[in-house]
Amino acid sequence: MEKFTTLTSKAVPLAIENIDTDQIIPARFLKATDRKGFGENVFRDWRYKKDGDINTEFILNNDRYSGNILVAGNNFGCGSSREHAAWALADYGFKVIVSSFYADIFKGNALNNGLLPVEVSSGFLSVLLETITLNPDTHIKVDLEAQKISISDTLSESFEIDTYKKTCLINGYDDIDYLLSKTSEIEIFETNKTY
Repeated sequence: MEKFTTLTSKAVPLAIENIDTDQIIPARFLKATDRKGFGENVFRDWRYKKDGDINTEFILNNDRYSGNILVAGNNFGCGSSREHAAWALADYGFKVIVSSFYADIFKGNALNNGLLPVEVSSGFLSVLLETITLNPDTHIKVDLEAQKISISDTLSESFEIDTYKKTCLINGYDDIDYLLSKTSEIEIFETNKTY
């Protein structure tokens, strides 16, 4: 997994609440077990019209907005437990998702796949969405070590993250990598056990 410490990027404002995993990646595209290739179908039914033409009104098709940060409405990732939703967002190029609430399973899937879900207050989220919408060149800084998200170095808010998952992201570890990093400690424990 890629290490994550700090990211400064423009962001895409997706001011929609209750975005479920079927909207993130529709079930008909879940035919692969490899994590690659899902990005082309992320938000497929919103990005394209039924006839296959690009929906120019959807935010990801608006050239004004770009970046590695997706700022969504409240309750992001609800619905099914499909891990493919996190795969699709990461494969599309997002490294951070910002919302005021996440479904627990989506949050876990995101963290397990190197995608950082930053949970902020509703007030901060509103300011963030408004700022990015009005000025798409706004840069957002996410500092994982300090657990802080900032809007153009003028307004910031702290966020919480599980200590174990924070350690994994900073070091680029998945669960197996983390265990392997503890090999010498495990060997010492095994050598010194008395039973």
